[in-house]
Amino acid sequence: MPTEQRLIDTVAWVRIENGRILCARPKGKDVFYIPGGKREGAETDQQTLLREIDEELTVALLPESIVHVGTYEAEIPDAIVRMACYTADYTGTLAVSSEIEETAWFTYADRPHVPPVDQLLFDDLLADGLLAARPDSIN
Repeated sequence: MPTEQRLIDTVAWVRIENGRILCARPKGKDVFYIPGGKREGAETDQQTLLREIDEELTVALLPESIVHVGTYEAEIPDAIVRMACYTADYTGTLAVSSEIEETAWFTYADRPHVPPVDQLLFDDLLADGLLAARPDSIN
């Protein structure tokens, strides 16, 4: 009987500006991720998103502006990662917190630098014309 894979259930904030998507690299890691994280306890997606983005990027998302843009799943060794993605407006100034080493604005050309589940989002954003193919393709 096959063993059931562990599910890593996350939410992510999709922030796109000028054809680039905001990504963050946590301290101690060499991979960039779409900002967000795992829920705590019985948190809803919205509660998790608001908390995680405040903790990581020191801005407050505006709850009334949160819109679900898609949910993605990808297998990694010994687990499946599920990432529910949302757009939202925010107040404050984007800044890294003590959890985050750096942020960067990625185009589709940066797709190899993010995890498999994030790559699925990059594919859809490119297909929808929201993510630039590469830096020199930005108007």
